[in-house]
This record gives sequence, C-alpha cells and structure tokens, in this order.
Amino acid sequence: MARQVPFNAAVPPQAIPGLSAIAGAYDVYLLDLWGVLHNGVRAFPAAIGALRELKAAGKRVGILSNAPRRANAVAGRMTELGITPDLYDVVHSSGEETWLALNGRGGDWAAKLGRRALAIVPPKDRSLLEGLDLEWTGDPMAADFALLSGTDRPEETVADYEPLLRQIRARELLLICANPDLVVVRGDAREICAGAIAARYEALGGEVRYFGKPYPEVYDRCLAALDSPPRCRILAVGDSLRTDIAGAARVGVDSLFILGGIHRAELVRDNGLDSAAFAGLCRRDGATPRYLSGEFCW
Repeated sequence: MARQVPFNAAVPPQAIPGLSAIAGAYDVYLLDLWGVLHNGVRAFPAAIGALRELKAAGKRVGILSNAPRRANAVAGRMTELGITPDLYDVVHSSGEETWLALNGRGGDWAAKLGRRALAIVPPKDRSLLEGLDLEWTGDPMAADFALLSGTDRPEETVADYEPLLRQIRARELLLICANPDLVVVRGDAREICAGAIAARYEALGGEVRYFGKPYPEVYDRCLAALDSPPRCRILAVGDSLRTDIAGAARVGVDSLFILGGIHRAELVRDNGLDSAAFAGLCRRDGATPRYLSGEFCW
C-alpha cells in the first residue's frame, strides 16, 4: 500500500528541497502541467532540469493534466513551451478522457445522452469536438446534453454563465465537464476553469458528470499506458489539493504538493509555509500530500 498521510494526521508532510531527496523510492512519476511544469506562458527551467534528471535515472514519466483538450493538442502546446517528447513517456488529459467516453458511448449514462450537444467550448479547446458522431448546437433548447470545457475569455466569471446555466437547468440537461479544476494561474493572473462553472450548475440542482482528476478512471488509463506499475512505486506531483493530491489518494499513490502553484498566495509567507492555512486547506479538500516542495525541481 502507498504510504498515504490522512489530512488530519498529527505528523505533517515531509518538506523536501527537490526530487533527488526521494527519487530512489519511485519508478514512475505522474506530473501535473500547470503550476508544476509551466504557468501557461512559459515552462519553468527547474522543472525542465528535473525532467532531464528523471529520464537520465531511467524513470518513467506520465503527464496527467486536467486540460480540456485532446492529448495530442496538449503535447503540441508542451513542445511549444520547450517540454519536448524526449522528456516524458505518456500524455493523458481530462479532455482526452472526455473524448474517449463520448466516442465509445460506453455505459448506461452515455447510451442515453442523445446526439445533439450544446458545446460550451471556446476555440482553443475545439480539438475536443473533432471526430465525434454528434450534432453540435449553440441552442440550449435544441440540445440533449451540454459539454463544457472552459471560458472563452480570461476575464470571464462564473456569473457570466448564470443565464446559460439556468436555461440548461430548466431543461434538466446533463452537463459534461471536461476540466474539474476551479482555477488556473496563467502567468500571474488567476482565471476560472470549467469546474467552477460546473459547481454552480450543481448548486442550481443540475447534474454534472466530470472527467479528469481526482477521478480514478483518468489515472487508470494513464497508468495502463505506463504498463500498470505497482502503486507503491508511483509518485503523483501537483499543485492542487482538491484534484492532484486528493486524486492520488483515491488511487493509492503517494503525492508531492508544489507550493508555488495555485495555492501560493494562500500558503506562502515571507517566512515560509503558513502551516495553519495549509492545515485548513487540507481539511477543506480532504487530502494531505506525503511531501511538500516549493517548486518542481531536482
């Protein structure tokens, strides 16, 4: 069994300066993208260095992202930022998981969806729609279900989607969310993600089906592509307690939490980690990592 630390454990997570302190304990690394390897604008040099060290040590690396795009689109953007294919073995995304579910139409829920889908999908995520045997519509009154990937503009808020959400709620449409994240930091700016909009739909009484972290299916598929290694030899790395760390706990793998990501403003003070704030976030999100580090580095 992986050595999970309950969120209310008396013993705090182990703070480490970098991966070299624990690299011998793990053979496979599941890495988040935003906040770990890049910030949407640039890749982190220390993260690139850590990837090179992992590959030199013969470790296997899987990129597991809640990006609401197909895996090949995610990989293409990574290459643009300098995270090249030689630095990892597998890329999987919440968008890819969503596409596979809609394409295969497996399970009772998918069989009952219907073919007319309301696409709440901005141009940057359009790879999510390609190749599916569905009829896309912009009219909530004509749709059988709705597919949500994220916002169209960085300044948008959940309130901007309220009228649309009320329309689809009135029709009792299932909302498929291709990114469970609530927020992302692009450069230095925070932007809402699809998960925040989907949470509002749930608050209105609507039904949401999520794809991506922290749900086990996305981990299972990624790990299968990595030849299903023993869970005790896997380390998941992320900057979100709610998705990355909680998801790792759900599938029984250890986790490393990166403080410099979306929780930085809440947790990092001039004198270091705000332990009380960290404990509060762990209680709120129901998960605690095994390790902490300021950044993803060697």
